[in-house]
Amino acid sequence: MQGILEKIKNAKSSQELEALKVEVTGKRGVITLAFGELKNLNGEEKKQKAQELNLFKQEYERVFEEKKSEIEQKELLEKLQKEKIDVSLLAQNHFGKPHYVNLMIEKIIDYFSLLNFEVCEGSLVEDDFHNFEALNIPKFHPARDMQDTFYTKDQKLLRTHTSPVQIHTMQGKKPPLRMIAPGAVFRRDYDLTHSPMFHQVEGLMVDEKGKISFANLKFILEDFLKYIFGEVKVRFRSSFFPFTEPSAEVDISCVFCKGEGCRVCSHTGWLEVLGCGMVNDNVFSAVGYENVSGYAFGLGVERFAMLYYGVGDLRSFFEVDLRG
Repeated sequence: MQGILEKIKNAKSSQELEALKVEVTGKRGVITLAFGELKNLNGEEKKQKAQELNLFKQEYERVFEEKKSEIEQKELLEKLQKEKIDVSLLAQNHFGKPHYVNLMIEKIIDYFSLLNFEVCEGSLVEDDFHNFEALNIPKFHPARDMQDTFYTKDQKLLRTHTSPVQIHTMQGKKPPLRMIAPGAVFRRDYDLTHSPMFHQVEGLMVDEKGKISFANLKFILEDFLKYIFGEVKVRFRSSFFPFTEPSAEVDISCVFCKGEGCRVCSHTGWLEVLGCGMVNDNVFSAVGYENVSGYAFGLGVERFAMLYYGVGDLRSFFEVDLRG
């Protein structure tokens, strides 16, 4: 039987080791047959033979497991060596570059940072209060239908805008404050111009009552839009948002036809780019602010990037196309 142990120690592969296992412990294996012969022995001879077999079995199991571990480690290393990929080959003709959405976010942050706006971020998962109630959007408000929200089983939700960051910021700081909140948001929508996940940048400025007016907001946004798109015309149209009053939609002259009218601007010469307004007093009440005024605005980053870089389909931002 000692010859079997030597065979195990000299085994070169898991297949060879498995064959030896069958030879030793299989139905017709050496140990199996040896234990079967014990019934033909009696007394002290049977006891002594049984002890010898048990000792051999223990030694066999130890040697077998050691060799098995050794072979498995060796075969794993050989497999990894055979399947390894030389990643340097992939880099010869492909050069990475920043994503247009990230570039646009950085461009927006650069502008507002120069005006001392703090960049604030928040959780992607929010509660109803911060995403709706505190923004003057109570339950059953028709504006909730426009959001088309992703809810979770525990009554949480994926934020539908970055406005909750403004609420958290106001709850944690006293005015005056100025901030922007860039980040991903989620709504149940998907087509040429909508995605279930997209990016927004929302801004907020708050100070003592009377120190901030719509004129301040108008000046900042006109300068900001010309910083992004160059010499464009800017117009403000009366609109409605629950969290601002008065509210306005902001348009720029079409960057493609220069205001002459084309398919992109539906032949109007104008493109809608953001929404804004003076913060509703109900929002200030929800966060415990008194005797203050402020303005807020919000924009879709993908919308800006599409116009700035000439991208015709929103879905292009999320497709895996290496052609650049």
